[in-house]
Amino acid sequence: MMAGENSPSERFLIKLFTVVPALALAAAVPLAWGWGLGWTDVGLAVFFYSLTCLGVTIGFHRYFTHGAFKANRALRIALAATGSMAMQGPIIGWVADHRRHHAFADREGDPHSPWLFGTSVGALAKGFWHAHLGWMFRRELTNAARFAPDLLADPDIQRVNRLFPVLTAVTLVAPAVAGGLISWSWWGALTAFFWASLVRVAVLHHITWSVNSICHMIGDRPFEARDKSANFWPLAILSMGESWHNSHHADPTCARHGVRRGQIDISARLIRIFEIFGWATAVRWPRPERLARKLKTPGDVRTAA
Repeated sequence: MMAGENSPSERFLIKLFTVVPALALAAAVPLAWGWGLGWTDVGLAVFFYSLTCLGVTIGFHRYFTHGAFKANRALRIALAATGSMAMQGPIIGWVADHRRHHAFADREGDPHSPWLFGTSVGALAKGFWHAHLGWMFRRELTNAARFAPDLLADPDIQRVNRLFPVLTAVTLVAPAVAGGLISWSWWGALTAFFWASLVRVAVLHHITWSVNSICHMIGDRPFEARDKSANFWPLAILSMGESWHNSHHADPTCARHGVRRGQIDISARLIRIFEIFGWATAVRWPRPERLARKLKTPGDVRTAA
């Protein structure tokens, strides 16, 4: 199940890429109070957040991890690249970790379950930290040969995986370059780098990590699942539909996670657009009869995006 340990340099980079954006986020509130933030910064932050978040939710998660649809080569590479720009690690390791999470959800072997230490207040506090952030500081590496052999055999994905450091540089530098060119000033480049690079990355990190932690601790559980996954509606928009987590664990290969009426799922909407253009095929939309078997209380489910 495991494949050795992270090297010291890899552990240092993991800490650097998680701690520095978090410090930037902590500094954001006083910095925003009266100066250092403009509409250009907001626009760039929203654009790069949406681009990289959807790269993770549609690409890394629904497509590469679960095979919720088939993609043509251009879309496949684009999803791998934009997902990598979220700075959550190279694609093969990300997918291997998440497939292991589903294989051992909330049991021993799950890399980021909050329920591994018990149910006391102290144990749950420790579990929350572990699921949200602490698990990434572990030394062990998930065995990609066991959990992601299809990606290891794909030359395009291998190439994107190796280019992760380059894509990390792009995701940090591109907003600053855009901000500088739009404002035609070094100050515009600096504020764009702070807001649309560092703060944006930090916010996306914590939203993604919240699906691992919060969405396995609190929320609604309308579907039967063998784990403690839950739907947590306050994160639905920022997570692009990923926080409908109980629905996802009830039907992991489904392209839509928000399957009940009123559940916003931006990722599913975009997958539908990909399908209309012919870039995505064999999309696994929810089937009411399949979901009804796991639904605890009768209710509406949606059959398409």
